[in-house]
Amino acid sequence: MRILIDGRFWGLENAGLGRYTINLINSLQKLDKKNNYLVLLRKKYFNKLKFPKNWEKVLAEVKHYSFKEQVKIPKLIFKHEPNIVHFLHFNVPISYNRNFIVTIHDILWHKQKGENVTTLSPLRYKAKYLGYKKVFSHAVAASKKIIVPSKSVKKELIEYYKSLDRKKVTVVYEGIDENFSKVSEKERVLKKYSINSDYFIYAGNAYPHKNLPRAIEAVIHLNKVSKKKLLFAIACSRSVFLERLEGVVRQSGAADYVKILGQVSDKDLGVLYKNSLALLYPSLSEGFGLQGLEAIASGTTVLASNIPVFKEVYINNVIYFDPYDVSSIVKSMQEVIEMSLEKREKMIKKGQEFIKRYSWDKMAKETLKVYEEALKD
Repeated sequence: MRILIDGRFWGLENAGLGRYTINLINSLQKLDKKNNYLVLLRKKYFNKLKFPKNWEKVLAEVKHYSFKEQVKIPKLIFKHEPNIVHFLHFNVPISYNRNFIVTIHDILWHKQKGENVTTLSPLRYKAKYLGYKKVFSHAVAASKKIIVPSKSVKKELIEYYKSLDRKKVTVVYEGIDENFSKVSEKERVLKKYSINSDYFIYAGNAYPHKNLPRAIEAVIHLNKVSKKKLLFAIACSRSVFLERLEGVVRQSGAADYVKILGQVSDKDLGVLYKNSLALLYPSLSEGFGLQGLEAIASGTTVLASNIPVFKEVYINNVIYFDPYDVSSIVKSMQEVIEMSLEKREKMIKKGQEFIKRYSWDKMAKETLKVYEEALKD
């Protein structure tokens, strides 16, 4: 079997998509010595990466979500004549109709739309949104198989696309990077980020659906009733949405309680997770929820929105709150603060045992099975 993977999202600068791309390809390399693979890569990583003999790199310096992507990617694929193609995100060129599998991570932008979720002018946003819907619909309709990271995403996808055959959609859970369970250097890392008091942490982007303004409101309230200062540390790379959040911090008078850390390496993030009171994860919508698993692996508690996907992935290994209710967020934070050391350690240990079910190698094995099934159909 000759399998082509669109690996242009390789790199942790591409957030969750980058992590998924890296771990899928690395795990497949360890797992599969029989099939031949081709990987589309951007120039930044094309020369850096070394692959096994049954893997071939294909230079594809083509920007995602662009007109160039629609034209050049199909030509590149046709040239190499794979048996099957795996697109790791919904951005499948509309003209590509041969055998392909697509991973749909979520349908967030079907639900979150409007001027507050974009930096574009209204006219450009409308045009881009129409393009998004057309590309997404093609990926769903023309694919041989669809991989999703949770039952919650599968349910949403089937509810939205009424004619979609549920048998075409396979749930393949993601995994956790091993380095999050091997953390040290507490003093160096806390000093590096100027953290000198108890803190809650959030890691991810600052998009509106992440619900960070309510979390900040909860932190303000908590500090009003607390005997000691409590920080909310936000590990997030620079973006227009982070700048907007910084405006919220200033306007709400939360500057003394909120610390923007910027982009943080995995090594440092594991230390920051471990030494926090908890990961605060107030999101209104997610496809999986990788940060919660990372935090548990690192050795801390997790406070999470009571949304279906989190309840599916974490089950009873986190403390849930209503993400629309600031008082509910505050209550969950107070629960962690007042928790005995014995109860905290027991909860963390139980969670670390539970998350062993999530593995990138297991994900790769299940993904390979999807490839094989797609070619049988």
